[in-house]
Amino acid sequence: MAFFKKYNGTTDIRLLRLERVIWILIYGGLLSAVLSGFAREAGAQGHTALLVCGIFAVAAGVVLILLRSRLREEDTAS
Repeated sequence: MAFFKKYNGTTDIRLLRLERVIWILIYGGLLSAVLSGFAREAGAQGHTALLVCGIFAVAAGVVLILLRSRLREEDTAS
């Protein structure tokens, strides 16, 4: 008996692509936000822009998670 419910993913290619984009935005945004802290300490120019872009990427990923939670495979079938 498994503790967590197993998620096998979706069979719809559009939802699969959306899920991939979501996690790329979230992890990429977090990575750029962390790297901006190191760039600031090194004195590099543009560390604020890197931080802002990272925060926007994470926010876009969260919004897409909310959008994905509303979608079902039947909604995207053509």
